[in-house]
Amino acid sequence: MPRRTEKSTAPVAEPGLFSRGYLWVTIGSCALVFLGAFESLAVTTIMPVVSIALNGANLYALAFAGPLATGVIGMVISGNWSDRRGPVLPLYTSSVLFTAGLVIAGTATSMVTLVAGRLVQGFGTGAVIVALYVVIARVYPPRLHPSIFAGFAAAWVIPSLVGPVAAGAITELFTWHWVFLSVVGLVVIATAMVGPALRRLPQRETDTSAPWAFGRIAWAAVAALAVLSLSILSEIQNIGGLLAGIAAIVAIGAARPLLPTGTLSARRGLPNVILLRGLAAAAFFGAEVYLPYLLIENYRFSPSLAGLALTLGALAWSGASWLQGRMTGKLSNSQCTTIGSSLVLVAILVAFATSLFALPPGIAISGWILGGGGMGLMYPRISTMTLAMSTPANQGFNSAALSISDSMGGALALATTGIVFAALAATGLSFPGVFAFAAAIAIVAILIAPRVSPSGADAVVDAGHAVAADTAS
Repeated sequence: MPRRTEKSTAPVAEPGLFSRGYLWVTIGSCALVFLGAFESLAVTTIMPVVSIALNGANLYALAFAGPLATGVIGMVISGNWSDRRGPVLPLYTSSVLFTAGLVIAGTATSMVTLVAGRLVQGFGTGAVIVALYVVIARVYPPRLHPSIFAGFAAAWVIPSLVGPVAAGAITELFTWHWVFLSVVGLVVIATAMVGPALRRLPQRETDTSAPWAFGRIAWAAVAALAVLSLSILSEIQNIGGLLAGIAAIVAIGAARPLLPTGTLSARRGLPNVILLRGLAAAAFFGAEVYLPYLLIENYRFSPSLAGLALTLGALAWSGASWLQGRMTGKLSNSQCTTIGSSLVLVAILVAFATSLFALPPGIAISGWILGGGGMGLMYPRISTMTLAMSTPANQGFNSAALSISDSMGGALALATTGIVFAALAATGLSFPGVFAFAAAIAIVAILIAPRVSPSGADAVVDAGHAVAADTAS
């Protein structure tokens, strides 16, 4: 009798991130995140040197606030465009804008030109972020989402380790211009990896008949313009402060339609979660950009040494993100956000005391480790709560709102700290002033942090996937 052939029951391995179909899009996407992270940390390190070289102290804060503001416009347009046509063309276009901004900033001979380049760069960066998230949703199967988000997290960790020090070394050995220009070719290569691969992969049907969200785009533009006008209006004699205050109100009002109902009134649950993200960004980043400035200006640190503070803070951020993911059953959402906000406040107060009483710089650097840890506790949990409180019908809107709150919070804080810094220049209290302002925002964050859970519940949701996605966001 012929022998019966047994069929193999061994499971067939499913394609992974680095399988033939996903290899180049995975490498290219992570490379774009890596380059964006490097540029963000590098510019924070070298901007004090750039400001001195271009005699642009009055535009120092705008060089940071501007890209965040224009990034909001890029996010809205890219999201709408991707829904209509898919992510390929938006990704190409936004990468071109990011590259153009780098070239403009890298060849700038005046602070005005550099800020203009930063505005273009910010628009491109915001659009790239949204396009990449659409790529994830439409190209990768759900089982690979945690893995690609973990790749994005890793792409942030490496720049956190080497970015600030590398940027300082490039500035000292060559010139600050190359911190911008050295990234240009790498962006082109990374985008080239992603684009062709996307066309060969199965994607969800796009709705070319869907209307452009001109209303949302217009509100985003109004918010961005209001933020950008803050510094300019504040310099008008006699009524500058009043006009700047009006511009801030306009910016907040314009952002309102882009956020869930009840966000600005800190309504318990998702609206409060979105608001807390903006306040955390405002407090932390509003202070962080002045820490290297303080170390270089008052303590004569080299750019690479000043960048060490940012590196240590970023490492603490990553470590705390990992830790809170391991303690999801022990730390409730409100506990994570309250402890995180408190650590950020402590770090800012340490920087305030260092600048006011001329304490040893190591105290401020050590304190910033606490701030990074606080952000690591908060950010992944905030992302997790946002997804947990969303439905398939509003996941896109709520995810965009989270990014918009993040960017607008940072932009408004940085624009305002620029005004505070300039106003106190004659008194010698510029640095204490900006740290005090950031501390006030952190206090508000602490007050609303317990309201993140709906109906006062402290239910802890599984943060595993979001931790991987947002370890260093």
